[in-house]
Amino acid sequence: MKLLTPDLFVDSIFQLNLDTLKERGIKGLIIDIDNTLVAWDIKFASEDTKKWLLKLKEQGFDVCLVSNNTEDRVVTFNEELKLPAIHRATKPRRGAFKKAMGLMKSNLKNTAVIGDQIFTDVLGGNRMGLFTILVIPIESKEFWWTTLVRKVERHVLKRVIPSHRGDI
Repeated sequence: MKLLTPDLFVDSIFQLNLDTLKERGIKGLIIDIDNTLVAWDIKFASEDTKKWLLKLKEQGFDVCLVSNNTEDRVVTFNEELKLPAIHRATKPRRGAFKKAMGLMKSNLKNTAVIGDQIFTDVLGGNRMGLFTILVIPIESKEFWWTTLVRKVERHVLKRVIPSHRGDI
């Protein structure tokens, strides 16, 4: 269960305390796209999300988008943002996490993973020894496979985060 337990659980990216991350020595952020930054069926980042990503850069964080989605999806989403990005990441496998750290020139001690799924983002980050941050998914309507995985995630969350309210 330890591999499925995030180091931090927040409602959304906007609730993340960036000063706390800095205090932990975090410099690189591997961030999922779908249901972490935007609903899975929305093509582009909202103005608030763009401002948040810009704030990360202003505060000295390096960012790499890492998604299991297709190249077309990731390239379209990243068109305006122009961030380092990895598509078809096959999370929770380690390869994309290693590649993202290489792109950001970060390491295991100063990199965090932010995502909405336990079995991809948290498991993958924890397998690498990274600091993991779980956010509540933006949208409840999802790809059919993710909907099935969410049912299992709810049971896991009740065990790893006792105060979990059930909104994932």
